Amino acid sequence: MEPIPETDEALSELERFGDSDLRGDLAEVAATAKEKIPTLVGLSLTLVAEQLVLTYVATGLEVAVMDAVQYIDGGPCVEAVADDEIVGTAVEDLLDEGRWQLFAQATAAAGVRSTLSIPFGEEGIVTGGVNLYGGHASSFQGQESELARLFGGWAPGVVSNADLSFSTRLEAVRSPERLKGQAYVDQAVGLLVSSRGIEASVAEERLYLAAAQAGTSVVALARAIVSAFTGEA
Repeated sequence: MEPIPETDEALSELERFGDSDLRGDLAEVAATAKEKIPTLVGLSLTLVAEQLVLTYVATGLEVAVMDAVQYIDGGPCVEAVADDEIVGTAVEDLLDEGRWQLFAQATAAAGVRSTLSIPFGEEGIVTGGVNLYGGHASSFQGQESELARLFGGWAPGVVSNADLSFSTRLEAVRSPERLKGQAYVDQAVGLLVSSRGIEASVAEERLYLAAAQAGTSVVALARAIVSAFTGEA
């Protein structure tokens, strides 16, 4: 599994500031997870206090976008970290139940068939969580405890780097070059307004915040939301 470009850039910045172990540790834990779960297509690790998400993929799946959809409208990783419990899902079941509908529609459209979200922490305090995305409905069946041990034993140290701050990332996703797909952003805002009953300004702010938090572009997130609602690629 390989880091997405944004994660590779973040790790390079961390290395520049002296954190030389994180890249190797992440590569090892991602490789171990892939070895245990052959149908694993992507994973992301969220560090709560640092508001940093590090993402690895085995395919072209836009895992960061799937994470961002959760930050807008809820999802298993958000619940896992909030409640300090493992949350597993089968996407088809979510679609049937209507739970986390936007997340279910977006992951289904991307070819994800199951997810597993595991919180991790130190001394009883949740410091982050891992989101695992599977290509089959049963990707994680019977492996929940083993994966929890794998990621529960991996407790990253505190990341402190002004260049990776949330405000810096928020500014990056607002930059003009990242907004060439403004039509998608406008359409996604409209869909959120009509489906969630919120003001346009609130919907737009949620888009930008979610994209920044997940480390993806607001345009990629907007396209995923439009696809989830309309079925358009």
